[in-house]
Amino acid sequence: MQTRSVIHLNVADFAVAVERQVDGRLRKRPLIIAPEAAVRAAVFDMSEEAYQSGVRKGMLLRRALGFCRDAHILPPHPERYELAMKRFFKTAARYSPRVEVVDLNGHLFMDVTGTGRLFGPPQDIASRIRKTVHNDIGVDPVWSVATNKLVAKVATRLVKPSGEYIVRPGDEEAFFRPLPMALIPGIPAEDVRQLEEFNLCLAGQTAALTPAQLGLLFGARGNVLYDAVRGRDSTPVLAGAHRPVIRVRRLFGAGTTDMPLVESSLYRMVEDAGMRLRGLRRHAGLVRVVTGWSDGKESTGRTAVSPPASDDAGLFDAASAALRRAWGRRLRIRRVSLVCDQLSPASSQLDLFGSSNAKRQKTDALMDALDSVRRRFGTDAVRVCRSREGGAV
Repeated sequence: MQTRSVIHLNVADFAVAVERQVDGRLRKRPLIIAPEAAVRAAVFDMSEEAYQSGVRKGMLLRRALGFCRDAHILPPHPERYELAMKRFFKTAARYSPRVEVVDLNGHLFMDVTGTGRLFGPPQDIASRIRKTVHNDIGVDPVWSVATNKLVAKVATRLVKPSGEYIVRPGDEEAFFRPLPMALIPGIPAEDVRQLEEFNLCLAGQTAALTPAQLGLLFGARGNVLYDAVRGRDSTPVLAGAHRPVIRVRRLFGAGTTDMPLVESSLYRMVEDAGMRLRGLRRHAGLVRVVTGWSDGKESTGRTAVSPPASDDAGLFDAASAALRRAWGRRLRIRRVSLVCDQLSPASSQLDLFGSSNAKRQKTDALMDALDSVRRRFGTDAVRVCRSREGGAV
């Protein structure tokens, strides 16, 4: 069996790197990205200078400023980061169909097993991607090459904020042996603390335990831990192409806790998204609603649309259910994002014996008429009463 070759690329402090590329004046000073106007704003990202001063992601902004008083505060710009990640992904996808986008924070995995005859050794591929991304986006990813995702991810952690690392096949366990347990991804903090109580602080020390001994401490998780401290991981690299989505976003000034107000604004967002879907002749199979809270954190609700739809009423039913799932905190909401995902071609084929054909035809005719008016006179020319209370800006 051919040995796997997995590349992990990681742009340290991704949001900061993107913002510094937009505004070069930010490169020579400590930078904290957080919603400054929020009462309980939390740190979204920070520069290496701020990190060295003690600032951490998720820390309350007022506490972070106690560690780094001269930091420049900048609000998050998610659209910028998403666009940069799309370009990052596009560069990597030239070398392998198996590229997994982990998040929108500058991480991705690539499985380049068997591509050597086309593109050369994995380290050459990683080096070329790094140079291309640096020239195209202006950010500088670190990279690692290993036989699996777990080892590759740990290796990039060791060389941040800049550098490269190659863990050769067969060296995984020796590579992990001196590493602190807290450095290994996927191990809950409470498990790390429990191991430390037994003076098991390094992966090599924990690897001395048998599966049975780990099972006594952690139950079924013991087997996972047994493999993890040895650098074993069979998780595949999942193809994670940036699928086309429809995204609409609304801001709420100082924030609100008024559910009817947010719902009415959500309906307006659905109208905008629905018109764009119908213009592309696409149906949405999944709706996500992302709420941004006054402390800078986010919550996400998801609802499947079955069957996939593009009409306003069907989308709003799914969106309102997703909003209720996302609304789980007693803080002010400052922004709401509506994402229509899993897009599929809109079919004009009706069910041969379906009883809902007449209703569907009426709905399609209504949507077509509304879209025609809005294209001619503007999107605010026709609104349903439900959207008139919207106070979003």
